[in-house]
Amino acid sequence: MLLSSMKDVSFGYSDVPCLQNASIEIHSGEFVAVTGPNGASKTTLLKLALGLLQPWEGKTFLSPHNEKGHKLSVGYVPQQIAAFNSGFPSTILEFVRSGRYVRRSWFRKLQAEDHERTEKALRQVGMWGLRNRKIGELSGGQKQRICIARALAQEPDLLVLDEPTTGMDQESREAFYELMKHQVKDLGRTVVMVTHGLSEVSHYLDRIIELERKEGGGWKCCTSTSCSGHFVPVG
Repeated sequence: MLLSSMKDVSFGYSDVPCLQNASIEIHSGEFVAVTGPNGASKTTLLKLALGLLQPWEGKTFLSPHNEKGHKLSVGYVPQQIAAFNSGFPSTILEFVRSGRYVRRSWFRKLQAEDHERTEKALRQVGMWGLRNRKIGELSGGQKQRICIARALAQEPDLLVLDEPTTGMDQESREAFYELMKHQVKDLGRTVVMVTHGLSEVSHYLDRIIELERKEGGGWKCCTSTSCSGHFVPVG
């Protein structure tokens, strides 16, 4: 099922477009990496695909429903999570638990399942033991982990992550890739992830979307490479 697409999209933040002729498709049940050099508008691409930015030209699509006909749930973890204010009053547990309200009313009482999902998400990112700490006390890498946990607690149909492994060591990155593989292969979710580390994540992926420099400047999208157990270099 097609969850998100862009067709011949152009966009910029000034008079000069930073993304031109971008065309992509994201389907349910895929683990997709978005890659490209620094400054290649990868974050902009994600925001356009999620409808957070409107294109100058071209068309974007985000499905309102999942495969079961229910409202599409999207978990989005942006960059620069470390910018959390040091005085942020919430505990880790409260913050991650708030993700359970995304599919339901804010006025309902949380059920046992909500607490179980919250605990599971925190354990999956190795933060359950710190659940009563204040967010402002955490390191940048720890803040990144709890934001991923909050997104997982939502049980999203589409999980979009902008360089989620920044600050992680190799062991933590490998555990994270295994976790994302589990989300896709075992739970049927879709994961889209911006990354620079293709060499270590490639064998987990179904597809790679690469931003390329357009003649005369700017960036276009995209070369789309299917992965069959290993990374096939593009271009």
